[in-house]
Amino acid sequence: MRTTIILDDDVAAAVQRLRRERGLGLREVINDLVRAGLSARTRRRSFKQRTQRLGLKIDVTNVAEALELLDGPGAP
Repeated sequence: MRTTIILDDDVAAAVQRLRRERGLGLREVINDLVRAGLSARTRRRSFKQRTQRLGLKIDVTNVAEALELLDGPGAP
């Protein structure tokens, strides 16, 4: 596939450095970098909800009343 890409200056400099180091053409270096990026596996950390006991026992059936109790009267 033939396409045109615009590289940021820092990326273009890194690609040129790799070309010189490896003695490869632009196409080979770009393909190697794309393959490496596509095959890199990112490790996802599992989400864990942290809770904290506040010691409060409030009735939350009326949300406005519960917010007023928690935030104080006249809070924005």
